[in-house]
Amino acid sequence: MTAMTASGTSATEPGRVSGPALLKIAIVKLSSLGDVIHALPVARALRRSRPGLHLTWIVEAREYALLNGHPDLDVVVPVDTRLWRRLIWRPAGARQVMGKVRQLKSRVRAARFDVAIDLQGLMKSGLLTAYTGAPIRIGFTADRCRERLNCLFTNRRVRPPSSAVHVVDQYLSLLEPLGIAPGPVEFHVPIPTAAERRMEDFLGEQGVKSRDSLVAINPGAGRADKQWPVAHFAALAEQLAQEPNTRILLLWGPDEVHMARQIRDGMQARVILAPPTDLHELGALLRRSSLMVANDTGPLHLAAAAGAPTVVLFSGASDPALSAPRGKVAVLQAQKLSELAVAKVAQAAAALLPAGAGAGAP
Repeated sequence: MTAMTASGTSATEPGRVSGPALLKIAIVKLSSLGDVIHALPVARALRRSRPGLHLTWIVEAREYALLNGHPDLDVVVPVDTRLWRRLIWRPAGARQVMGKVRQLKSRVRAARFDVAIDLQGLMKSGLLTAYTGAPIRIGFTADRCRERLNCLFTNRRVRPPSSAVHVVDQYLSLLEPLGIAPGPVEFHVPIPTAAERRMEDFLGEQGVKSRDSLVAINPGAGRADKQWPVAHFAALAEQLAQEPNTRILLLWGPDEVHMARQIRDGMQARVILAPPTDLHELGALLRRSSLMVANDTGPLHLAAAAGAPTVVLFSGASDPALSAPRGKVAVLQAQKLSELAVAKVAQAAAALLPAGAGAGAP
């Protein structure tokens, strides 16, 4: 098979695939939370292009909750490769893993997909793409795959155009073989009414009024080098909390609650420590927020997708042009995040807060 650019040029295989027979499409994007959110516009573009399509998304179990029940999707298939990696080293674990893999392969093969789209570019996503048995398997060219051997599992390979700098645009370029123009980028993140009601009740118990600007702060990060110091977050929270009608909401994820408590316990102002939340409840809190300040983490991208303005803090090793959240966003970057001044972050946050914040509105 020859590689095909996003412009569809190929000497030996058809540049575009379309027609009424293409009804069942599998999207393979396993993780992480931020990456799955960045891939949501692909499902939205597919759904807009032809409402009769049957769309399935194969995703890691940890991110499954975000997609389960999503109106753009007909089926969501969870896989737990993290569990497989743990089991494989245990006695009889390899047998258990092989059994789970066979079950998954049988399930996706039985769906009789027409098209599979691998947005991940890894060996494991390539294997899952092959398991679908789809005659048309779209992925990136080897030089654009995160693991080059991924391209062994695809037969329509796309090299994103140079204009596709952001990862969202790179994902959308994989629709070209289907003859689908991406159109406007839409992050559709529905929040169940029950989750919104639970979080509204929680905020009401904390004394949050409808007029209040809620500033969400998430001090956690996936790696230490991507984390702004907790003491800096505390100083920022103290400063923003002085503004009239502004309340601070401290968010936390697995193994992060100690950071949120450290900020809360060291402050003079009364702040809100978020309760344990699932992804829908977290989304409800972020949708209610007037602003979120965070490191480059999944919850930050969820906030942007939910429509909240964001201040994102990048370390020098990251590329904001590739992966910064879309929407109303301020990007701040330092080679070492500890060198990023609190005053600079506070200035960016103040610029994004609604006009009425801090004005003493009744």
